[in-house]
Amino acid sequence: MTRYDGCRVAFLTQHGKDELLRPLLARELGCETVRAEGFDTDLLGTFTRDIGRPGSQLAAARAKAVKAIELTGERIGVGSEGAFGADPIGGLLPWNTEVLVWRDTIHGIEVTGAAQGPGHSLQRTVPDDVGLRRFAEAADFPAHGIVLRPDNPDDPRIVKGLRDWPTLQQAFAQALGSSQSGQVFVETDLRAHMNPTRQRLILQAAQDLVARLQSACPACDAPGFSEKERISGLPCGLCGAPTRIPLAHVWRCDACGHADRRSVAGGRTADPARCDYCNP
Repeated sequence: MTRYDGCRVAFLTQHGKDELLRPLLARELGCETVRAEGFDTDLLGTFTRDIGRPGSQLAAARAKAVKAIELTGERIGVGSEGAFGADPIGGLLPWNTEVLVWRDTIHGIEVTGAAQGPGHSLQRTVPDDVGLRRFAEAADFPAHGIVLRPDNPDDPRIVKGLRDWPTLQQAFAQALGSSQSGQVFVETDLRAHMNPTRQRLILQAAQDLVARLQSACPACDAPGFSEKERISGLPCGLCGAPTRIPLAHVWRCDACGHADRRSVAGGRTADPARCDYCNP
């Protein structure tokens, strides 16, 4: 038994994420997932750049959770938002970050789950069927969908959701025929239902969310008691100066505000190689 047994959770999505997460939420929290309908989530931004995201990734996920509650009248809403960029280490690989926002008006809390890792996102301009086939093989087609448009990444004539060879080849021929440069811009379809690599990361974000929801506040017993802040300052093992390595984590309850500072140092010191003074 969990505090969410029998609760209905509204999920605003157009790309099947409710079906993806339904088994996990039912198994771990005992809740029923309901798809919220009546709002075009593309208005909050698209991966194909024809509609820009007006705010941050977290703000978009929050807006979806709030809208899910408004559309369904349920007390709990979930919103999901993904983002792609360069990997934070070398900056060479595509990197996917997924965020889930759980809006709970019963307990007056908002809980966020997140995950990040290598993404499956390729882009290329190709002139012919040979180039198209090479791209498709690199893009793990047809497991992952493809998007194309004539000429360049900003051409508004977009064809999405291509996931079989006959349809892809027909769409490519049409795009090539209307291209002024004799080129077609092709890219991986990053929408959740077209990108199984992204689906796996969404599930990881959902598992993080569930773990946070299963953590109760020691003061008021509300769900969502979790790490909200990291305090840097682990002392350098050579000179003793504070470094940017975490010294402690702060866990906080959104319902009552109770906070708990948890040291992660355990008597450790930082490697001088990580010290801005010893290794500027």
